[in-house]
Amino acid sequence: MSKSHEADAKTGEYLERYMEGVKKRNPNEPEFHQAIYEAAATIFPYIADKPKYHENQILERMAEPERSITFRVPWTDDKGNVRTNRGYRIQFNSAIGPYKGGIRFHPSVNPSILKFLGYEQTFKNSLTGLPMGGGKGGANFNPKGKSENEVMRFCQSFITELYRHIGEDTDVPAGDIGVGGREIGFMFGQYKRITNRFVGVLTGKGLEFGGSKMRTEATGYGAMFFLRNMLEQAGDSMEGKRCLVSGSGNVATHAAEKCLQLGGTPLTLSDSGGFILAANGLSQEQIDWVKDLKGVRRGRISEAADEFNDITFHEGQRPWGVEADCAMPSATQNEINGEEGATLLKNGVKAVAEAANMPCEQGAVDAFQDAGILFGPAKAVNAGGVGVSGLEMSQNSARIAWSEDSLRKLLEDMMKDIHDACVTHGKDSDGHVNYLKGSNIAGFVKVADAMISYGHV
Repeated sequence: MSKSHEADAKTGEYLERYMEGVKKRNPNEPEFHQAIYEAAATIFPYIADKPKYHENQILERMAEPERSITFRVPWTDDKGNVRTNRGYRIQFNSAIGPYKGGIRFHPSVNPSILKFLGYEQTFKNSLTGLPMGGGKGGANFNPKGKSENEVMRFCQSFITELYRHIGEDTDVPAGDIGVGGREIGFMFGQYKRITNRFVGVLTGKGLEFGGSKMRTEATGYGAMFFLRNMLEQAGDSMEGKRCLVSGSGNVATHAAEKCLQLGGTPLTLSDSGGFILAANGLSQEQIDWVKDLKGVRRGRISEAADEFNDITFHEGQRPWGVEADCAMPSATQNEINGEEGATLLKNGVKAVAEAANMPCEQGAVDAFQDAGILFGPAKAVNAGGVGVSGLEMSQNSARIAWSEDSLRKLLEDMMKDIHDACVTHGKDSDGHVNYLKGSNIAGFVKVADAMISYGHV
């Protein structure tokens, strides 16, 4: 056996033992295991000849949250019934700055999902170049079907406990699934009321009370900028590219909008009921209509097919069976399985960019990697959202507000820097860029070196 094969075998053994330890310490947490494995599989070969990372047990320490907080959230519905949900905040890693990551309200929220999100957030925030650590939180609360007053009472109860664990220099939450501008407003109002302080403790705020321009658009726009950068790195462009987009929230609609602006053709949007297909591409008018449908009227995506003659609705399906050039899953985790990944490849998709957090199951990721197509992982692709959140923190600290043009330029430059860092660490000898490897290593190095500098803490 050659020395290189021996080294590969040894690295494989290390990885196997490492994952056994992770699974033993975190049983019944498949999402967290998946996130850890995805990162470790590319980082272990990189650190094989770098003993400082092994001697300091960096990967083992990075897999343990610094703090996990679980709490009761009692609230009263409109009928006067007392209801109880469970709230969480996973403060994963603060090596390079205050914990930073969203709050998610969804029935699926559990420790496994939040730990995977917090772990990913650590790498993502590192990639932005801003001084932000990683965290995530939420509650198993379903805002769907709740009145405005019920959502308000829940948010106020949630932050009444969480406020004691967050702060502008400690932990700065933002929105996520089920938590938009309305919910952030309710939580910030309660925080201000309790503490008698007006500080940048939450991001995603309204412009009237310290929010940043471009925050709503940032994740979707940033994701499409990254997709464009990948295509250009490969000698291609966005011009004429047919793109499948899932979801219909801020990320999806703004990704579709930016796709249109960059010369592409967004074909689909979706929600939990199914997806819509515009055979000739969604127009700006139709995208704006969906923004209002989902953000204001809180309707279902199927209504778009009733409104527009050139749109069809496909009930109970996801859009991955449609022929296209690019795919951008923008809804939720694990929304493309191995079979759907194979279908995308069969239908000619040449680039996949993860705008949602870990939307591709491992089988799909493996299929894309084996096929050699362009694959942009979430921690790099959707970093624009938290990047502008970081810029909102800066504006709050300085008591200033930057213009939309300035922020758009900062976002575009940030996504280019993230892309280039992925290329630096992920370019193979044949010129192909493994963006998964590149993003993991680029995000890891900064955090790991900071942790080593602090000693064994």
